[in-house]
Amino acid sequence: MIDVGRLRALHAVASYGTVLAAGHALHCTPSAVSQQLAKLERETGATLVEKDGRRLRLTEAGRVLADHAERVLTSLDEAETALAAHRDTVTGRLTMTAFATACRALMPHALRRLATDHPQLTTGLIEVNPHEGLDLLRRGHVDLAVLDDWPEVALRYPDGVSKITLGEDHADLVVPRDHRLAGTIDVEEARHERWIGVRAGDVCYEYLIRRLPGVVPDFQVGEFETQLTLIAAGLGVGLIPRLARSSLPEDVRIVRINQTPTRRVVLAWRDSSAARPAIRAAEQALREAWKINRERQELLVR
Repeated sequence: MIDVGRLRALHAVASYGTVLAAGHALHCTPSAVSQQLAKLERETGATLVEKDGRRLRLTEAGRVLADHAERVLTSLDEAETALAAHRDTVTGRLTMTAFATACRALMPHALRRLATDHPQLTTGLIEVNPHEGLDLLRRGHVDLAVLDDWPEVALRYPDGVSKITLGEDHADLVVPRDHRLAGTIDVEEARHERWIGVRAGDVCYEYLIRRLPGVVPDFQVGEFETQLTLIAAGLGVGLIPRLARSSLPEDVRIVRINQTPTRRVVLAWRDSSAARPAIRAAEQALREAWKINRERQELLVR
């Protein structure tokens, strides 16, 4: 009989291409992954992987078994979910992924609530962009993904993934305090400003360049807090989502935009995990975190 742990090792290598990356995904050492693959090859009497530079390439037999491994692991996930639902107990391990702003604004409260209400549940968190988060979810390496989805960018949700909208997050133009722009404007009025944005590849960057084709930020940074600091220094303007603003520097102010930039904050999980009590508990904790943050934002906007 084929060992399930060895199938997990093959599935991880098929997903990530290297023993090192597979080890990270499985929370074990690369040598442990290699040992599992070697045992699986002896168990099946087939060569399953071969070296391709620094990566591993699946042989034809390896691809056949990896395809079956994905179905087996999905079935096991469904069985564990059904058993957990039958017990109606929030237990086991729940690994979540979230974009950076959600990690700061929502996850601390949600994780604390889960720890308090469900001490038998172990949680994990990985901060990645939404595209990576969906990929990790699809591959089965996380259980729940918190994503930001701009209509202009439109994330593509794979088959077998369900989603709900946690809420809508609006963005405003933030400018230095003595800036010429004020009140409510059309975003085109700011086209020729010096822009401060997030790095290329981020969905917020994709939104900006689609809303204002031809605009390329002079400053591209990784954190909204850094953007606000640069704006406060008088170096440019930026579109800052409200979820990212726990406070504002004294030297900046908000300019509203007609057709307010809006992104949906989405929770996604695999259909095979839908009945798992831990998923429902996490959704409830995140809804509570969203409500608290929304009330905080309303006070700040006023």
